[in-house]
Amino acid sequence: MAVKGSVLGDILGAQYEFDRPKDLDWKNIPLTVGEAIGYTDDTVMTLAIKKAILTKTELVDTMVSVGREYPFAGYGERFFNWINGNNHEPYNSWGNGSAMRVSFVGEYYDDYDEMQDMAKTTAMVSHNHPEGVKGAVVTASCIWMAKHGKSKQDIYDYVLDQYPKDEYEYSIFYSLDEIRGRYKWTESCMGSVAPAMRCFYESHDYESFIRNVFSLECDSDTFGAIAGGVAEEFYGGFGEINAEELLGKYLTQELFDILEM
Repeated sequence: MAVKGSVLGDILGAQYEFDRPKDLDWKNIPLTVGEAIGYTDDTVMTLAIKKAILTKTELVDTMVSVGREYPFAGYGERFFNWINGNNHEPYNSWGNGSAMRVSFVGEYYDDYDEMQDMAKTTAMVSHNHPEGVKGAVVTASCIWMAKHGKSKQDIYDYVLDQYPKDEYEYSIFYSLDEIRGRYKWTESCMGSVAPAMRCFYESHDYESFIRNVFSLECDSDTFGAIAGGVAEEFYGGFGEINAEELLGKYLTQELFDILEM
């Protein structure tokens, strides 16, 4: 279930979004030690989109109504204003918010074209810059590919085609070893989607994917949300991680109920 993978990735990654020790022992540290652990806006909007699709309600209306229930979830300034103001028009964003919230689309739609169209729709309500749209479509497509039995190489090749090494500083072409020393924290789709997918590509289970995210000084909750759904679908679960316990512990009852819909 890609949504669970994304939400858990958000929760685990949130520990180090803004407070990652320079000497973090990312290979061995317990998965839940940070004081900042908990869901963020990534989870709230992921579940808002799921609710809108399943209840057949207007996407913007549902995102706004659910989002306003969690005003301190960590929205960026422009998206916070989008939710809480009266103007719900798109604002040409290329931020990674479009990619972090789209996992249910990749999980829910079996038809590839329908999935891509819906991913585009979920981005366009706010993140209508071409890179914002691309981030959502690529993320949903990778989840769809994992769910439908495509190989890691298939997923890698697709992401590389969308983010070629000659055009994107953090293309999936570059290994984590190559980018760890030069990666700069960014909230852009251009700097988040491909390296998040590289974290998945170099993993062997869900936990190692999360540890790969920990290894970068990055927007770690959003990396977890973007590629966590791919990892969950590809590996068929969470291994030894007790996902249900963590999700039940850190989500509100309302959010947990939407997750279980």
